Amino acid sequence: MGRYVPDEIEAYAERYTSARWDVFERLGAETTETQRNHGMMVGVLEGAFLSFLVFMTRARRVLEVGTFTGWSSIAMARSLPPDGSLVTCDVNEETTAVARRYAEEAGVASRIDFRVGPGIDTLASLEGPFDLAFIDADKEGYVDYYEAILPKLAPDGLIAADNTLFGCDADDGEITRAITRFNEHVLQDDRVEAVLLPLREGVTLIRRR
Repeated sequence: MGRYVPDEIEAYAERYTSARWDVFERLGAETTETQRNHGMMVGVLEGAFLSFLVFMTRARRVLEVGTFTGWSSIAMARSLPPDGSLVTCDVNEETTAVARRYAEEAGVASRIDFRVGPGIDTLASLEGPFDLAFIDADKEGYVDYYEAILPKLAPDGLIAADNTLFGCDADDGEITRAITRFNEHVLQDDRVEAVLLPLREGVTLIRRR
């Protein structure tokens, strides 16, 4: 996938983003050194954005599909109230172990419930309502994750779906088709309203009408 925001613009935005934490520098460095798909990290801007979403929505229960090495879950957990909680799920035990370690270092592990297994199975086992849900996993599963999450969303809850600009790629590959299918599915869903923000690789915010 190509870059959607020029490097110099993203660097400028990061320079003027104050919501930083040194634990993310170490997490980012280790992920870059050890993970072939290190670009899956949300990074400084999107991590700060997700943290702000938790704060602005006053979310107490958060759900995440796609943990990877934990940047997004740690960023969201740090903005939860003391009695808040976050459930995050992933199929990869190795990267989830990295996420657990950095969550401990960041002091937010007690707020995060890490689940390892197929996301759709984990979602089926959970009771709502959730105030905020973040979808950032296999793109082919986005529609199924969305449909599983929506009934468990609080009345004023919010879904954030990552990488939704992938649908504008010209390669017509499997990922492009999957995200296009998801974008069209949400657009045609009369139950919700949505806005696609051109933040990094695209973040779509979805709420009930």
